[in-house]
Amino acid sequence: MTSTDPTRTTEGVPPLPQPGTRRVRLAILDDHEVLLDSLSSWIAVNAFDFDLALTAHTWLEMVHSENFPTDLVFLDFQLKEPVSIEARVRTCRAAGAKVIVLSSVDSRESRDRALAAGAAAFLSKSLPMREVMDVAREVMGVSRETPPQRDWRPLPTGASAGEEEALRLYVSGYSTNEVAAQMNVQYETAKTYLRRVREKYSKVGRPASKKSDLIRRAAEDGFLA
Repeated sequence: MTSTDPTRTTEGVPPLPQPGTRRVRLAILDDHEVLLDSLSSWIAVNAFDFDLALTAHTWLEMVHSENFPTDLVFLDFQLKEPVSIEARVRTCRAAGAKVIVLSSVDSRESRDRALAAGAAAFLSKSLPMREVMDVAREVMGVSRETPPQRDWRPLPTGASAGEEEALRLYVSGYSTNEVAAQMNVQYETAKTYLRRVREKYSKVGRPASKKSDLIRRAAEDGFLA
């Protein structure tokens, strides 16, 4: 299956670069702060062969950065800026970067526009990050290998099934009210699940009092996969 196919399904773990192998320098442009933070956290923990050299919320912030251009750029299709996807992709390509466009709207028109401008792939944001990074490896010619286990002191095994489910839903973008509705429990029950998760992370020295911190913890432990 080609790298532009958003339905590709892969299994396994991300690679660890061999000694002396240069890591792929990656930039991410997305104006959704929480999503950008969760992507960055997941890549830092799970994609050892990529060096996240640049993250930006705006187009100008990215292109004016001293770290631009990178080897590869993840571009959000729906930026709230008057710069077309064609102009953004072509600028990155002219600077020497390959481009993967990520979009929450997977339409034929948007796909065709991105690919015609020179993007190497167009992927849905609903894809698991492991699949997104597998496509990135294909685009950059990076092989997959098995890394050693990393000691992240994961969420204690004493966490209940309800706590883990509440965590998965919450870091996927649901509000506490929506978590309760999805789990068919009362609001206070969902709130208690999330409070207990935060407390358990805190007890192992991994603070998660803020939502952004909880997203980082979830990314580190594979709950965003």
